[in-house]
Amino acid sequence: MPPCLQALPLGATVQADGVGFALAAPNAEAVELCLLDALGHTPIHTTRLQRDGQGIWRAFVPGLGAGAVYGYRVYGPWNPAQGQRFNPAKLLLDPYAREVQGRYDGDDIHNGHRADDPSLPDPRDNAATALKARVLADPPPLSAPRPLIDPAQRVLYELHLKAFTALHPGVPEALRGTYAGLAHPAAIQHLKRLGITTVCLMPLAQRADEPRLLRQGLSNHWGYNTIGWAAPETRYASAPEHARSECRAMVDALHAAGLEVVLDVVFNHSAESDETGPTLSLRGIDNALYYHLDPHDRARYVNWAGCGNVLNINQPLVLRLVMDSLRRWVTDFGIDGFRFDLAPILARGAPPESGFQPGAAFLLALAQDPLLCHRLMVAEPWDIGPNGYQLGSFPNGWLEWNDRYRDTQRSAWLNHSASLGALAHTLAGSSAVFGQRCAHSSVNYLTAHDGFTLMDLVSYTERHNQANGENNRDGHGHNLSVNHGVEGPSDDPAVQVARLRQRRALLSVLLLSLGTPMLLAGDELGHSQQGNNNAYCQDNPSTWLHWDLADPGLTDFVTMLIALRQSLLPLLSKWWHSDQRTDPGFPLAQWFQANANQLAPHEWDRSANEPLLLQLGAPALACLLLLNPSNRPYSVQLPPGTWQSLLDSHCGLTPPKTLAAMVELPACCVWLAVRSDVLGSEFQLFPNQPDNLE
Repeated sequence: MPPCLQALPLGATVQADGVGFALAAPNAEAVELCLLDALGHTPIHTTRLQRDGQGIWRAFVPGLGAGAVYGYRVYGPWNPAQGQRFNPAKLLLDPYAREVQGRYDGDDIHNGHRADDPSLPDPRDNAATALKARVLADPPPLSAPRPLIDPAQRVLYELHLKAFTALHPGVPEALRGTYAGLAHPAAIQHLKRLGITTVCLMPLAQRADEPRLLRQGLSNHWGYNTIGWAAPETRYASAPEHARSECRAMVDALHAAGLEVVLDVVFNHSAESDETGPTLSLRGIDNALYYHLDPHDRARYVNWAGCGNVLNINQPLVLRLVMDSLRRWVTDFGIDGFRFDLAPILARGAPPESGFQPGAAFLLALAQDPLLCHRLMVAEPWDIGPNGYQLGSFPNGWLEWNDRYRDTQRSAWLNHSASLGALAHTLAGSSAVFGQRCAHSSVNYLTAHDGFTLMDLVSYTERHNQANGENNRDGHGHNLSVNHGVEGPSDDPAVQVARLRQRRALLSVLLLSLGTPMLLAGDELGHSQQGNNNAYCQDNPSTWLHWDLADPGLTDFVTMLIALRQSLLPLLSKWWHSDQRTDPGFPLAQWFQANANQLAPHEWDRSANEPLLLQLGAPALACLLLLNPSNRPYSVQLPPGTWQSLLDSHCGLTPPKTLAAMVELPACCVWLAVRSDVLGSEFQLFPNQPDNLE
């Protein structure tokens, strides 16, 4: 094999005189490269690849260039009981594809096994409708600098690219729901107006919808069913061949606005599902290499993801696929960081030693990679495998979704079942979990794509997922939600007021807590999904944001909260402490009851159904948070000093006014006050907001 060919990376690489191809399949017996016409329907040329000593198959096709369409046929034993599922009748997608042509339609012709006898291979050739890859040349280097965000100032905003602009009246109709739609000034203006620093995009990699959904006329709207890890989803582009350029232009536009871009990536499983699923790529290339197989029955798969299979990141060639894909998103598109779906899977050993490993190869590879080690890494720190809950276990520098924060705040403010200690602990950054790191490691959130929206959290006590076609059995059944006596929408003014009051209180706590806050797109608008708390397959107006129905007052309120957060240093510190440290980076935190007495150790176990006061900082920088999660007002004695209020979640932002020593704190309410001398000439309530807030 020529040395120049052996040095080419995996995937398809354009050279001056042709294209080099490389595919990792160490257990295969032969591999064919199949070139097709521009439409991907008709094979026009076949080339046999040569195997090197590392199990990588290579070929060079002279005269070929960018734009060529190709797939692979991989030969080897068909023996599912031993994990071998080679079937050359199936044309396979290159896992390194930079652009995917075609769309999986759910037809069983793409199954590697026969429908009537899964122990036998399906002999039908699926080339006409199989997914193919298109050869692409490297794009020019990125020129726009990435934004540098202070971790203390970071505010995350999770959004679905299509749902965010599908109904946006300020985005031209032709661009709605696309990469270009999110890049449009009208979409970016909303993010900037709010004060968002970091956009967290739900998966953009090419996906394949589950056959069950396709039969029902649905799709995997959220995108957690990846089949092309380095290929942007073509459904969000004006044309499939423009997906990469339009995705890159979108990131450039967000960067130009000073916004950081974090991408949700799915390396825990693939769209090929369990042993009954299709053979689209990895399963037919080298099933036993790419997947964790059940050690007791190698015809089946380990299922720590709940999606039918699990990628085997312990294999160096599979780890290489993951790392190369991450680098592609950084170098080709400028992505600033990644949120890893079901992240513990990526750090598990192979069965039977399959526990979470803090020193796993994947975590070490990221830490030493000169390109990736400086990017923001965010973990969803749980999976459904054994001992799968790993909150706090990820390396220093990682951020982690903190579901304990979510559940504690919901319990305190909606169900009145949390303790004062739990409420204070999560408000103060969850030090028992992240104490050896920084409080900003905790991603504090109330809602996310998975679960109720904030509006639905205070409008429904039960999930309403019938539209998903699973008899309302899917989605989480323990939501800690309330409906105020009416399940769903209500015209009762009292119900509407109560729901708005709770949403404002929850948003206030979220944005004034220590840690990294994350908002779900649409919560600031009053978006509802009609009680569907697992809307992963609803690509329709039930998940699209209805900008015409937005609550402008609530949006203004969130804008003001973020401005307050970023204006007051005690809210941005690494930690709060209860001793007498004078380090300005670690403000003194003093906790009081309604009678202005500090809480004794035994009182922290009391229910949070009463006020809790938090005084932060040295006298010249003091802030005071007054929290009343209960459903009745309380008379509250303030700590010594002259306090001026800035925020009252009961009625919104207020002009600064001096508070009396004894105040009446309304039910379900958050107040923020500061010492009078904080409000000097240099204090700016909206330091990062554009001049026009209309």
